[in-house]
Amino acid sequence: MGAGKGIEDAQHVSKIYEELAPWYSLLTSPEDYAEEARWYADLLRGHAAREVREVLELGCGSGANASHMKAWFQMVVSDLSPAMLRECSRINPDLEQHVGDLRSLRLDRRFDAVFVHDAASYLLRPDEVTAAVETAKVHLRPGGVVLFCPDDLAENFAPGTESGGHDAADGRGLRYLEWSRAGERDEEVVTDYALLLREADGSVRVAYDRHLTGRLSGTVWTSALTEAGFEVRKVPLQHSEVDEGRHHAFVGVLAL
Repeated sequence: MGAGKGIEDAQHVSKIYEELAPWYSLLTSPEDYAEEARWYADLLRGHAAREVREVLELGCGSGANASHMKAWFQMVVSDLSPAMLRECSRINPDLEQHVGDLRSLRLDRRFDAVFVHDAASYLLRPDEVTAAVETAKVHLRPGGVVLFCPDDLAENFAPGTESGGHDAADGRGLRYLEWSRAGERDEEVVTDYALLLREADGSVRVAYDRHLTGRLSGTVWTSALTEAGFEVRKVPLQHSEVDEGRHHAFVGVLAL
């Protein structure tokens, strides 16, 4: 993907979100999300100025967070990639889902909360953040809350590598190496993935994918939410496997 391409191009071009979507839960297992999903749920309930019952998730991916959050909320999910929504349906056959871009989706209904997890990272420019904030606003009831969780900010980004993967009961398995660095533009991150995919018959193939994500400043996020009429708070992620201050979430509350 070339510099300047946004969420729409990233998700349509990406192998991980399209042709490799059936492997996604072996890249990152839904079980791994239990701790952070509870933290997100507590954050939504703790900041909303109304009872949180119905939650819209924008950019749900495989539905890993929703698989836990549906124990506390009535979840409705959306994603730009039909392939990822099919994977979400496999994990969460009980959830209502919609295909749509988080910058422009309009369902003509309102919720008590809107949740945006990793998909927030694919917003590369301030105008894309503004568009996503507007999507959240038009789907919220008075007193409702929105939660954005971008992976990186300009003020705390650090290049690095990660590795991992999982095995499935059917004999399939996946192992990956993830390598991230600053992009050509100051507000971008380039992440390269090398993946080993083991089929049920034991054969193994290699796949490569590149993702372009954002590292906008926290001021971009807080300004967009404030200008849209939200009361805003920047909150450090609390997780047993994450260094304090490494990641932050942005909470916005609409007035009653």
